[in-house]
Amino acid sequence: MSNDYTSAEMMTVTAARALENGTTCFVGIGLPSEAANLARLTHAPDVVLIYESGTLQTKPEVLPLSIGDGELAETALTTVSVPEMFRYWLQGGKINVGFLGTAQIDRYCNLNTTLIGDYREPKVRLPGGGGAPEIATNAGEVFITLKHSKRAFVDEVDFVTTLGFGRDGKGRDGVPNIGRGPTRVITDLCVMKPDPETKELTVVSMHPGVTARDVQEATGWEIRFADALETTPEPSAHELEILRDLKERTARQHAGE
Repeated sequence: MSNDYTSAEMMTVTAARALENGTTCFVGIGLPSEAANLARLTHAPDVVLIYESGTLQTKPEVLPLSIGDGELAETALTTVSVPEMFRYWLQGGKINVGFLGTAQIDRYCNLNTTLIGDYREPKVRLPGGGGAPEIATNAGEVFITLKHSKRAFVDEVDFVTTLGFGRDGKGRDGVPNIGRGPTRVITDLCVMKPDPETKELTVVSMHPGVTARDVQEATGWEIRFADALETTPEPSAHELEILRDLKERTARQHAGE
């Protein structure tokens, strides 16, 4: 099998590697779910995946279409009510990592999944926050994964659906949250982390073949780069094989084959 890979595969593999074995992870649908299940099928077989619908330690054979997908309940160790999920598991501090996607993100990791444009006359209405605001507040830390573009990486989000570090980077100061908030952002171009002092996103690793200019041209503000900038390790043949098989059987299942 060829080790050639797409930028999307690079992103998913890198995001999957961020999850350690044994981690309890509250998983968002879409790219976070793809990465979390790749981790479970490769280096982290004991990762505990939890979805918003109340499924605990679920092990889907195919990627779910939504949190209400029967695949999640059928492959879970058990299911609990949504109030129990949020009050006992999430607010109780039992979630190590919240894995989220988003439509917009700004330099201080604030997320927007509510609308694009003016609140009173939006250009686009988005699905809303779901459980993301509570996950970002109460999970031990938060990973975010999304494709890198100026549409997504904006100077200021149009609406703060999910708090990162506020409009000035100080939104969590003095607030008794359980979690640390966002700790890394993984895209198809690079990996970013909040600066320890200012909380502004800083590029710490760029994927093979990606240049600083590529990242800057896809970002809506003057992005910062770490002094000791690293190159992200390429996906292995094994990781690519597992990921492609997962996506192929998902496509077949959802096509009714």
